[in-house]
Amino acid sequence: MKVFKIARFFVFFAVIALFVSMLTMTVTSAPGETGLMADAANEGVELAPEPESSALNDLIGVDGSQPLEILLLITILSVAPSILLMMTSFTRIIIVFGFLRNAMSTQSTPPNQVLTGLALFLTMFIMWPVFAQINDEAYRPYVNGEYTAWEAVEEAGKPLKTFMLRQTTPANMRFFMDLADATLFDLDEEGNQIPILPTGEVNYLNYQEQLSLRVVIPSFMISELSRAFQMGFLLFIPFLIIDMVVASTLMSMGMMMLPPAMISLPFKIMLFVLVDGWQMLVGAIVTSFRYG
Repeated sequence: MKVFKIARFFVFFAVIALFVSMLTMTVTSAPGETGLMADAANEGVELAPEPESSALNDLIGVDGSQPLEILLLITILSVAPSILLMMTSFTRIIIVFGFLRNAMSTQSTPPNQVLTGLALFLTMFIMWPVFAQINDEAYRPYVNGEYTAWEAVEEAGKPLKTFMLRQTTPANMRFFMDLADATLFDLDEEGNQIPILPTGEVNYLNYQEQLSLRVVIPSFMISELSRAFQMGFLLFIPFLIIDMVVASTLMSMGMMMLPPAMISLPFKIMLFVLVDGWQMLVGAIVTSFRYG
């Protein structure tokens, strides 16, 4: 069944690409436009020069003049939010919130929209120093004409890479460096490159210029998943104790047909409210990110 769904997706993708290609060919080969260009050429009228470059072309090499380039641009724009969310603190926050809801057995309360909105605002709160640095070091110089589009992107990637490296564990970084067959180098007194052996603890922040985003991003994502699962495990412990106590009490009273989850849910909510659980959880999440 999955194979048919994948095949149907690729067929739909091919049909859309063919349709866009035919539409673009029809527009570019319109007889009226061709006749006007031919008359202008015969009369010696100079046509307006085509733009040599644009910010979009400098940035990703796509100027939108070809149908496949338009399709590629739409695809990039559709996945851009997911790419940005995976490079920020959003992943850890939303996974911890999911573990909390499962541990409390509240099913769809709070709803997904509430948890996603809270995770987005917490992401903005946590990433604000990084965004401010990107604004000062990349966006404002680009607006003032000091940087080109590609130079601004490179400068904007440096604070983001630093943030990701501070959250990434050395084991995950070494794992993806081995998969990518990448090596870090030090310089000796004569300026020769000396490869760093994988043994021992390495502070990868000192070598961030040698580390590409191809290695940093997956290492950061795996580290975020691991840390979120660790926090989820710690969240489950107090609620699991309540479930065990309630189940043992019902068993001793002979109420084996009564679902323990129904009885333990009010006690879980009461415990979470009494200890000011949301403030404690949000504080633990925010302080778990390292800025220096």
